[in-house]
Amino acid sequence: MTGRIEEQNAAADPASMFELTACWDADLRATDPLRFPGYADMLRDTPGESVRAGLARMGGRRVALIESRYENFGGTMGAAAGEKIARAFRHATDLRLPVVALIATGGARLQEGMISLIQMGRTTSARSAHAAAGLLTAAVYHSPTTGGVYASWGSLADLRAASAGAVLGFGGPRVVQQVTGQMPPPTSHTAESAYAAGLVDAVVVPDDEFAWLEAVLGVRDRRLALDRWRPALVAPDGLIGTVGAVGGAPAGGWGTILAARRRHRPSGLEWAAALCSSWVDLHGTDPAIRAGLATIDGRRAIVVAMDRHAWADGAARPGPAGFRLAQRAIALADQLRLPILTLIDTPGAEPGPRSEADGIAAEIARTLQSMTRTHSVSVSVCVGEGGSGGALALAYTDRAFMLDDAVFSVIGPEAAAVILLRDPSRAPDMAEAMRITGPDLRRLGVIDDLLPGSGADAVRAVRDAVLTAFDSAVPGDRDLRSDRATHTWLRTAG
Repeated sequence: MTGRIEEQNAAADPASMFELTACWDADLRATDPLRFPGYADMLRDTPGESVRAGLARMGGRRVALIESRYENFGGTMGAAAGEKIARAFRHATDLRLPVVALIATGGARLQEGMISLIQMGRTTSARSAHAAAGLLTAAVYHSPTTGGVYASWGSLADLRAASAGAVLGFGGPRVVQQVTGQMPPPTSHTAESAYAAGLVDAVVVPDDEFAWLEAVLGVRDRRLALDRWRPALVAPDGLIGTVGAVGGAPAGGWGTILAARRRHRPSGLEWAAALCSSWVDLHGTDPAIRAGLATIDGRRAIVVAMDRHAWADGAARPGPAGFRLAQRAIALADQLRLPILTLIDTPGAEPGPRSEADGIAAEIARTLQSMTRTHSVSVSVCVGEGGSGGALALAYTDRAFMLDDAVFSVIGPEAAAVILLRDPSRAPDMAEAMRITGPDLRRLGVIDDLLPGSGADAVRAVRDAVLTAFDSAVPGDRDLRSDRATHTWLRTAG
């Protein structure tokens, strides 16, 4: 591919992907600590090391670039390569720069033995310090990416893409065959299988690689694309038709919840597409929760969207993997000091046996814990149905809004009718009794305000409210609001 750093202080070819402005530690070379047979000759005959690092520009933005090159020593990481990587992260930390990593590697350099292996720890330490400084790392894995590089700093990138068809895995296929006695099937150890497992955020072809990196860095917009079968009501600058119930918001809890559950009502992902001018997926395996590094009216943010249309039935419930993705997104917001927006729309978390065995309760708890611990400002908008603890896990935020035709409940009215009345037909009565509409919840003090769910200016009104909240909210307001609502409805006996 184009754009590789040349070991000189000069600009790259105009057709190159990167404009190089400086090269770091180009004279650093490996020695032969083990006196490994033939290694000294290899070092003498190979120009340069397996890693190049330097200062570059992407879309006009300065970045620290680390390239692991398979053509030199199979891209393996020995002492010199590890030192270059560690120094590059330190330079990036000192200069307050994001790191872009292009990786093609066979892993640790066997000819340097344990001196090579300890580079896994050294490079991870340097990468961790870079992250602790609030800085971003993005990586693209080329073929192959295996072994000690993939199992250390290479897998710790905040955003990760893999080149289509690339061999990708901890052990290369030949190693797997030797250790297990079987060659892995074609469906394993590939960029595509890694994406299916949620290990990479994108699979990119060469023509798209640069655009993906620019979107990650925030120098190019990359819109969130929606499938054609999804509700087509939300447009970037307004609404086509209406979001809420036809003829205005319905009266009463039962009518409102039925409207919130309509199959053709936009869910969190439609609202994300309408509010965000750019979106880079943080990819997970449960489509009922989507997360992205996004841009809202020029402002970078982490957005987590619940998607009730994930399975095309209008009733998708997030499972443990969805909440784990949300935790990753919240952690990234904390690292990058970015505000968080969550878009709530779910009938509730998935309660089935597989979900239970995978720890659904614990993952909801950990998501709540992430929200309570974050130092980032957090804002939520319930755009449809807020169902029980699965919804609250992402709605315990410093500012909590609801659309004026949305609902939020401690449990679905049907389940409440079964629990309290042993009669599911009494669900409408429970919907009224539980006070689940926006006006009810504002009166109770559990949300901050209502936002329009329909009308020509609804998207703009929601966007403006979110941006204002980003600037006015203080981390910890979530506890103040919840404490105030709780104390309002307490009394002392006697």
